[in-house]
Amino acid sequence: MPGVPKNTKTENERKLNFWERLYLPEIFKGLAYSFRKMVKEPTYTTEYPDELWEPPDSYRGRPVLVEEEGKPRCVSCNLCAKACPPMAISMQSREVEDPNSSKEREPAWFEINMLRCIYCGFCEEVCPEEAIVMSKEYDLTFQGRDEAIFGMDRLLVPSERLTERLDYLEEARNQQENAEPWQHRKDNNLHSLRDRHIVRELSETQMPALKNTHLRSEKPIADKNTWKGRSSSDDV
Repeated sequence: MPGVPKNTKTENERKLNFWERLYLPEIFKGLAYSFRKMVKEPTYTTEYPDELWEPPDSYRGRPVLVEEEGKPRCVSCNLCAKACPPMAISMQSREVEDPNSSKEREPAWFEINMLRCIYCGFCEEVCPEEAIVMSKEYDLTFQGRDEAIFGMDRLLVPSERLTERLDYLEEARNQQENAEPWQHRKDNNLHSLRDRHIVRELSETQMPALKNTHLRSEKPIADKNTWKGRSSSDDV
């Protein structure tokens, strides 16, 4: 048996006239309101891609490597790769042969799979050298999966172009009251203790085990090994 329609009309409900029941006048009123706003109101949107949006300094775009004097600031500590939740970062270390260099290691190749990257900024947080930071770049397009793997040729950015982000990081990390001011020190990337005389004295007198842990050979070690890591795109 078919159901009986229920009358839900209330006592104080206003009765619609003929034009209101057609809904056409209300549609025209809505269109007129929209056209008035289009003409009189200012534009709140941007004509992308002709007009690009300029993100603030706190924006987390694609991660990039800081380049100083033509070389990466990275000391290849692998902390960013270990902290990356989707495991988008991969690298291989090598010994620095320059005796005048302030660091002992540098990346032989460094890659970030941008299809995996979730722009969380964990790599930037754990980096002790501020060698990897989040940029303002957000417009990324690829025609294949291989193009989404960025090597050092696409990751290295001069530090002069990243001053706004580096200044923001220094300001953001100094917001705690009654705390010592945080400032990146370039001598932090001296990760080797082989040139400190106190270590040599301890290794010869009280702690001979330091010879195997802290006193490393002056000759490159990584060159003797055969790494199975895939070369970066700049080495192809």
